[in-house]
Parts: sequence; structure tokens; C-alpha cells
Amino acid sequence: MHQALAWRAAGQKVALATVARTWGSSPRPAGSKLAVNAAAEFVGSVSGGCIEGAVIQEALEVMASGASRVLEFGVSDETAWEVGLACGGKVEVFVEAVAPEAGRGITRAVLEEVLAARRAKRSVVLVTPLDGSAHRVVPVGAGDPVAGVPGVSGAPGDGDPLAAAVAQVARRDQAEVVDVAGGGVLVEPHLAPLRLVIVGAVHVAQPLAEMAALAGFAVTIVDPRRAFATAARFPGQALVVGWPDVALAELAPDARTAVVTLTHDPKLDDPALVAALGSPAFYVGCLGSKKTHEARRVRIGEHGIGAAALDRLRGPVGLRIGARTPPEIAVSILAEIVAALRGAA
Repeated sequence: MHQALAWRAAGQKVALATVARTWGSSPRPAGSKLAVNAAAEFVGSVSGGCIEGAVIQEALEVMASGASRVLEFGVSDETAWEVGLACGGKVEVFVEAVAPEAGRGITRAVLEEVLAARRAKRSVVLVTPLDGSAHRVVPVGAGDPVAGVPGVSGAPGDGDPLAAAVAQVARRDQAEVVDVAGGGVLVEPHLAPLRLVIVGAVHVAQPLAEMAALAGFAVTIVDPRRAFATAARFPGQALVVGWPDVALAELAPDARTAVVTLTHDPKLDDPALVAALGSPAFYVGCLGSKKTHEARRVRIGEHGIGAAALDRLRGPVGLRIGARTPPEIAVSILAEIVAALRGAA
């Protein structure tokens, strides 16, 4: 989107191709984008390489005519192997011009609105009618504190399939096409960044921070102990040297935030967990044995945290994979966080 706007600002014609639907093991998920200018320069990808040439040619024709179009490609088993897939699939790609103002295609104003929301770390859903009519950007509101499910504001009323689709893609963080009375509509989430707050700059936190960053989380490590929370031990990571409850209040976990406590020290872990359980964080977990966890639940309950909120607390933290070393424990924790994020059992 950035490059599409830059080309348009420079006076060039631009088309935007977006994966609308996929079947089988398609190379790129719905919502993947490729921008093309009139010189056939392009950025992004809609297939991993096997259909880019055809999409670029179609995009050049869309620039000339201004009329959007839906393309369908079947990726054969042989071609799929060439681009690293186990088997073939089918891809539907929507190609539209980037227009300077309202009309056919996506407008600069819509792209700017999506990018502005991204810079401000606000969640929105882009609604794109596949007949080329006007797009709109729907804001996503605050999250459900139990499941981490974002609420939706600005969507149509109850019973509207489009409103339900907007809520669903925001919840699943996955684009999809919904069929409404006017035809197919691509509903595409552009959500606030994922965050992971780690309380306790301990050994497990080091691999966990690195792995979580690779998985797309913005990581913050909180620990009042200066000897633990050092740049040498956590290079490139955001560090907060302070009391966890104060830090959590400032960090304000939302429905795109996971919180994990690793210190084994109730003076540090408990205040952080009380703060996290009072937030919309989609995941709250703590390191420790089953016996330690039961004692922790009792202590936290004494702070006025109800049974429903206590049931959100994951402990002992991590999936049961027999992890022993700090990196293995980090894998189990991150796997459980991702499972909670994606709604896996």
C-alpha cells in the first residue's frame, strides 16, 4: 500500500491486486497484495511467483481501462512443487486501479485511511466490493476481556451478513469473501500490532522474546531488577525497569496483547497478573507447578478477582510437550499463546 501511494503521488498509474479467495494449498493467503505501476514495476506477491506475470499483465489492462476484474488461477501440482508447495490449489485475485478520487477502483483516500490506522495502531477492516464499487474502512473497537475478541463499531445492524463477516475476520485475523445481495465483498482485517508483555527478565524470557518477535509480536520485558533487565541480555528488545503492576497500567494491554509472568516471585508476578486479568488481554499465563498455581489462584482471588477472570489464567504456562530447557519451555509458551490467538482448542 505504501508503494502504491508513492507511485500515485508521483503521477503514475497504479493497480492493486489482492488475493480474494483460495482453495487447496494456495501459495499466499487471502488479503495478500501486489502493487503494479504503468512501467510494470511491482512490489508484493499474490502467489509466490507462479502467477505474478499474468496478474501484472491484467493489472496493466486495468490501469488502461479503469475497470476492475476478478481473475481465477488453478495452480497445477507440477507448478506447485516449483514454488514450494506439496500440492496444487486455486486462487482468485481481485485487480483494481488506484484512483485519485471516488469512482471505480480503490481511492488514495481509502489507502491513506488504512495506513493512518496502522501508524496509530488502530484496528480497522477494509471492505472491498468485488464489483469495483466504493470501498469503506470499518473501525474495530475494544476487545472482549475473556476471549480477546474485538468488538466492531460502525458496522451494519444485527442480522446483516456483512456485519457478521466484519466481526468474524477481526476475530480470526483472516480475510474472506462474503456474498451479500449486491455480490461478493472482500472483508480484510488490518489489526493493531500483536504485543507480548513478559514479566521477569529470566532465562526463559530470552528465547521467548526472540521467538515471539519472529512470530510478529512487539515484545516488552518488565522487571524491577536492573541486573536482570539489561540490553546485553535482551539485545534489541524493549525493556521496562520498574514494578510490573505500574508497568502494566502504562502499557495498557488490549485484545491483541498477551501477558506472561516468569519470575516465580509472588511480589512481582501477582500484581502483574491482577492487572492483566483486569484488562482485555487475550492471553494471561504464569510459570510454575500445579501446586504453585493453585496457591497463586487463591492469592489473586483475595484481590477481588472473580472466578471467571481466574479461569482465564493459564498455568502452568505452555502446552504440554515435555519441555525441559529454557528454549523448549519458550516454544511451549509461544505455541499456547498462538493457539489462544487463533482460537485453537
